[in-house]
Amino acid sequence: MANSSTIDLINVDELVARLDAETELFLLDVREPDEFAAWKIPGAVNIPLGDLADRLDEIPDDRAVISICARGARAEQAAAVLADHGRSSRVLDGGMASWGRAYDVVEIPLRGALVTQIRRRGKGCLSYVIGDGDKAVVIDPSTDLDRYLAVAAEHGYAITHVFDTHLHADHLSGARELAAATGATLVLNPADPFNCEFTPIHDGLTVAISENFSLVVSAVTTPGHTEGSTVYQLGDQALFTGDTLFLESVGRPDLADHAESFARSLYRSLHDVVLPLNDELLIFPAHYGDAVDVHAGVPVTKRLGELRRELPALAFSEEDFVQWAVSRVTDRPPNYVEIVKFNAGRSALDLSELHQLELGPNRCAIAS
Repeated sequence: MANSSTIDLINVDELVARLDAETELFLLDVREPDEFAAWKIPGAVNIPLGDLADRLDEIPDDRAVISICARGARAEQAAAVLADHGRSSRVLDGGMASWGRAYDVVEIPLRGALVTQIRRRGKGCLSYVIGDGDKAVVIDPSTDLDRYLAVAAEHGYAITHVFDTHLHADHLSGARELAAATGATLVLNPADPFNCEFTPIHDGLTVAISENFSLVVSAVTTPGHTEGSTVYQLGDQALFTGDTLFLESVGRPDLADHAESFARSLYRSLHDVVLPLNDELLIFPAHYGDAVDVHAGVPVTKRLGELRRELPALAFSEEDFVQWAVSRVTDRPPNYVEIVKFNAGRSALDLSELHQLELGPNRCAIAS
C-alpha cells in the first residue's frame, strides 16, 4: 500500500462543496455491498476493494475520483491500486464516519424573520435557528453545538429557547447541551419520557421571538410518531413538523411497539392539526430521505398545498392509512435503544461512544 504521506485526502466540507458545485466527480465506494446498501453517499458507485483491480475499466478516466470506505483505510488501499495503474484519486478523510457529520446551511428570509436551516447531509437531519432582531430559538439541534453557536454569533442572536419536536430515535439530540451552553430555556413535551429538567410544552404555548406579535412560535401536540411529537408554527408562514410530516412521506408509527394505535394517532394529528392549515405554509421537517434532492443554497421545504397534492397517504381514509402505515414497517434505526436513552437523559454512555452508534441513514419515515 502507498505510504499514507502520499495519499491525497479530501475533507468532508470540501467534498460537500464540490458535490454541490459540479457533476464531474466519480465517487468510488470500496466497501462491501451490504455496507453500501445500508448507507451511501448519493451518486456513489460500489466496487468492493477486492474486486477493484479487475474492474478498473468501470472507472471513467475523465472524472476526478474520490475513494470512500467506512473510515479511510480501505479507500487508501484503493488509491494505491489506482496509482499502480496510473490513475490518480483522492481519499475521503475519515470515510463514511466523516460523511455522517457533514453539514451545510441555507438561510430562508420570511416576513420579518430569518430561518436558518442547518442540514446534516450525511444523515438527512434538519435543524433550525429562527431569529429576529437580537433573539433566536433553535429547533431539533444536533450535538454539534458549534453549528448553532456560529449562526447565533454571525447574526448577533441570543438563543433564548431550545426545542425538540419529539424524542428522537435515530440521531443524538443536542437540545440539553445547547440549552446548558447558552442559558436558554429547554422546552420539551412531557408526553415523551424525558428524564431531565425542562419547561413542559402544552398546546397553545407561544414563545415570542421579537416584539412583532406575528413572529411567534406556536406549539401543537401531534402524537403518532411518538406520544410527544409536536409541531411548531411560525406565524402564518411556516410549520416545523419534526417527524410528523416529511416532504416525501410521514413519520413511522412503530418505534414504540404500538404501530396500529400510533398510526391512528398520526392520522388524526395530520387531519385534525396539520392538513386544515393554509396551503401556503412552508413545511420544514426534521429529516429528508434519498428521494429528496438537496442542493447548495436551496432549502429543503415545500408548501403544504404541494404535499397535499403529491403524497397519496394524505388522501387515504383512516383505515387505509393505518393499513398502509403498519404494512410498510422497515428495519428500525440502528442502535435506537441506546440513542433514545441518551436523548431521554437516561444513558450511561458518553458522547464519544454514542457518536459511533448513530452513524447511518435516518429511518424515521414510512417507506414511500
